[in-house]
Amino acid sequence: MRKLIYTLLLFLMLGPLSLRAAYILIPMDNSQQNHLKAYGIAYWVLAQDVEISWLLNYRGGSYLIPHHPDIEKECRLRNVSFQVIANAQADAILAEIADMGTNMDEMKLQKAPRIAVYSPKNKLPWDDAVTLVLTYAEIPYDIIYDDDVLMGVLPTYDWLHLHHEDFTGQYGKFWARYRHFPWYQEDVRMQEATAARHGFQKVSQLKLAVVNKIREFVAGGGYMFAMCSATDSFDVAISAEGLDICDVMFDGDPIGPGHPEMISYHKCFAFTNFSVVTNPMEYEISNIDVTNYRSRSINQSNDLFVLFDFSAKWDPVPTMLTQNHERVILGFMGQTTAFNKDFVKSEVIVLADNKGFGEDRYIHGTFGNGFWTFYGGHDPEDYQHLVGDPPTDLDMYPNSPGYRLILNNVLFPAAKKKKQKT
Repeated sequence: MRKLIYTLLLFLMLGPLSLRAAYILIPMDNSQQNHLKAYGIAYWVLAQDVEISWLLNYRGGSYLIPHHPDIEKECRLRNVSFQVIANAQADAILAEIADMGTNMDEMKLQKAPRIAVYSPKNKLPWDDAVTLVLTYAEIPYDIIYDDDVLMGVLPTYDWLHLHHEDFTGQYGKFWARYRHFPWYQEDVRMQEATAARHGFQKVSQLKLAVVNKIREFVAGGGYMFAMCSATDSFDVAISAEGLDICDVMFDGDPIGPGHPEMISYHKCFAFTNFSVVTNPMEYEISNIDVTNYRSRSINQSNDLFVLFDFSAKWDPVPTMLTQNHERVILGFMGQTTAFNKDFVKSEVIVLADNKGFGEDRYIHGTFGNGFWTFYGGHDPEDYQHLVGDPPTDLDMYPNSPGYRLILNNVLFPAAKKKKQKT
């Protein structure tokens, strides 16, 4: 609300007497009652055109916000822990953070990013962790899909999320198990109708056109965040441009010859030297994902991944993306669960992994003027989320460290964009 801006300006003009309680500190360590809704508070404040200081590595990545009674009220309404502190206390915190002997830094957040979620308009029997947490945190977003992307809407957004999508045009390789289910048949009809509407003979061609539009969006300065099958299928689709990797039940004709030797790995954001899985009965599109290989040695009791530590002052981007109150995160499965380290490009920044099993879980990189992040798995609070399972109730997980990683990515575009130092 504009009243908030005007009152803050009045505080500044009135001087020290009015600034005895000049800031609100929202702690993000284990003292926070609701970590997820705290991100929503930060977004709400940014939406009022008020700048926020994100205190990297200070008490779990806390927020320092100019004081206003409306912000206090909003924190109480959303059950978000906060402290009202005076100027001297805020100055002491910022001085501690600025000390070159500490691994902390202040990052200014300046605007609320406009968010798009790439998701089909028809109802499918699974949910999306990102839309769940955005809704829970009360962060607004728009749903867009193939028609919107091809019409050129992406440049109007700052942040794009992709989740349970198969960009290779094989409908998630669900044919073997679900081809007789009404939801699968309806999805095929809708995808084929969209392809025809845009002049494509195959859904794989439609999805490749969408991938190229998204690639342009990132190159132009956009931010793409992908989870689950959208991660590896994005790279597989773009690396197989000009080839036919879809069998007859997916596109009406057999797989084209010679494709393993013709994959263009240089086009990929994250992966290289992988092999495409062409067996239509196998629930996998490539050997990037470890789901089918990890079950022999990893189960829910030993599935975890560790967030890397980065220098806040020298590597602010990966530091922002790994802010958390926990460093060891419980793992969770998905159609794409985690990434085989052997196929992750050397220039990719690994944010979290399970080193003992050779799995990268959370990775990040740049392309052109933009950024991308891939996060393996489907739902951070549902270990093996199956088709048809009910959505997770986030009221039961307000302090979820796995969901926090998603929200770090949501706020990242609010900061002034700068690439990692090399």
